[in-house]
Amino acid sequence: MISLAELLHPVTPDDFYGQYHDRQPLHIPAASGSAKDALFGWSDFNILLNQSGHWTPQSLKMVHNTQPVPLDQYCREAVTPQGRQPVPDPRKIELLLAQGASLITDDVGGLHPAIAQLSAALSKEFAAQIGANIYCSFKNVQAFGPHLDMHHVFAIQVEGEKVWRLYRNRIADIVDLPATGRDLTQWYSANCGPLVTEITMKPGDVLYLPRGWFHDALAKDGPSLHVTFSVTPLYGRILFSLLEHAAMQDSDFRQYFPPASKDGGRALQNHLAKLGQKLSALCSHPAFRDEVAMAQNRLVPRTGQFNLPSTSTPTVYQVQLPAPPVFSGPVAHAMHHAFSLRQFSIEHIIALFDFVAEEDIRAAVEMAVASGALKRM
Repeated sequence: MISLAELLHPVTPDDFYGQYHDRQPLHIPAASGSAKDALFGWSDFNILLNQSGHWTPQSLKMVHNTQPVPLDQYCREAVTPQGRQPVPDPRKIELLLAQGASLITDDVGGLHPAIAQLSAALSKEFAAQIGANIYCSFKNVQAFGPHLDMHHVFAIQVEGEKVWRLYRNRIADIVDLPATGRDLTQWYSANCGPLVTEITMKPGDVLYLPRGWFHDALAKDGPSLHVTFSVTPLYGRILFSLLEHAAMQDSDFRQYFPPASKDGGRALQNHLAKLGQKLSALCSHPAFRDEVAMAQNRLVPRTGQFNLPSTSTPTVYQVQLPAPPVFSGPVAHAMHHAFSLRQFSIEHIIALFDFVAEEDIRAAVEMAVASGALKRM
């Protein structure tokens, strides 16, 4: 399963975008013969957990009755190259799981091929950063109380069953939480609203929740395992960092502000208005659009697998005399560099320009070959 269409089936992507995306939850029961539950399973999870050297208290967490389990209860102190550090202890973890604690492994997108493929597909589809977490629960003990996430969620139930409870309220477009610790828990409880529906997730079921929708979940009877993909696209905040670099190339942005007391504030007002107009012009420029597009492309992980000792043979191209085609968008940066060389391998250009989509580079090279500006060696 490597596409949004396969994840949503039998719901079509058009129906998803038209009715549910960033609007309302969507539960997709597993269709007959569905392979969604084959994405991951207990054997895969055990293989990951047994890679004990990978896990840290930051990537492997435990929760019991909505409260985080203290580190000393599921970790031991070990000597590492960085000094003495707490590391998760399998024996302590198993005892806590038997008592009903839940286990959460964070950021597993690069540790399992099927999860990595789906993460990459979702990242490209939504121009978003994708996080993949695995939740293991037992014994009808709740891990988290009512809460919301500051990203869209796709949850896939892969083993056992879990009851998801959805509450009435949603805080759309949330980017910061208003509190921390117990104050945040109280804020969740005060703002989630009444329970409106319960969804029993079975193996192969998919649940989509828009950002900011209040919910909680509970393993139904026996052990439960589900994979959650968080979807976090860029939003307006990224403009401030991108605009800073672009604006500082203009001397007007490097000038000191006039005192607010001068001319009753008119001098400062005029200066700010001038800068505002220039910021507007920067945002409207195609080159700035390309900067945002490149920032989006950097979110898409580059997937691939080693097959050593076999290695691929580079595909080499030589620059010819005819002028190259005119390229637009982020790929223009990659092709400008490529044409500055007498010859290059496309694999080198793809690896060097990680902020340009691989298919765009390949298409641009084929266009240049067709125009006679490149010759494959």
